[in-house]
Amino acid sequence: MKRHKLRIKVPVGYLETVIEEPDGAPRGLALIAHPHPLKGGSLDNKVAWTLARAALACGLIAVRPNFRGVGASSGSFDHGIGETEDLLALAASVAGHYGPLPLTLMGFSFGAYVQHRVARELPAERLILVGAAVSLYEFAANDIPTTLIHGTEDEVIPFAAARDYAHQHAIPLIEIEGAGHFFHGKLRELQNQAESLCRP
Repeated sequence: MKRHKLRIKVPVGYLETVIEEPDGAPRGLALIAHPHPLKGGSLDNKVAWTLARAALACGLIAVRPNFRGVGASSGSFDHGIGETEDLLALAASVAGHYGPLPLTLMGFSFGAYVQHRVARELPAERLILVGAAVSLYEFAANDIPTTLIHGTEDEVIPFAAARDYAHQHAIPLIEIEGAGHFFHGKLRELQNQAESLCRP
């Protein structure tokens, strides 16, 4: 595996980004969005890191940026609007470097909200929403195959809210039994579930 830490040009300036390449020829790209920047979210968040491990196991290039205002990324928090613009620009930049590889979008909590917005603008293959903040933000429908992964004991985003959203939009919901919002003690199970979604 190769790992690169870069600052990539986007509308706000630059996003600090970690790009990890799998062994062998990559099958696609995975863009991974971390939780809320004002609540300690960063590319080093353990759920975002776990999603990157799943992507690499599936032969995907794992791309984990810090949202604007986090770490060495330019700008300041913009409620998901500017963050969406940044990820669209980042995806274009990475695709320009690696070529037209199939794209998987993964997001955790607030990052899931941003990724569902990105999915309305990009022709991604799949959208994986983990601990999606459906009770805090307005999640619109999109045309990309979407799966929710949610802990049954989530103390931030109630499981019932995720279940209702999944039912309303006819989206598959994978339950992680006994998992809280940050999947303490359940990261291996989360990784296994994410891998099952991105394997060929």
